[in-house]
Amino acid sequence: MAEKTLRIKQVRSIIGRPADQKRTMEALGLRRINHTREVVATPQVLGMINKVKHLISVEEI
Repeated sequence: MAEKTLRIKQVRSIIGRPADQKRTMEALGLRRINHTREVVATPQVLGMINKVKHLISVEEI
């Protein structure tokens, strides 16, 4: 079975956000607004996405 891939894009700034959310965005590889990454949908990544879902947009590829 092929693993699902997700395209995540930062759509809001991390300025003024709690440190744990900033570290989560860094762990996802997002550095600036409109920065896009493709990640494999593992349980760890899905948990990180859930934590910062108000700062990013997610689409399945």
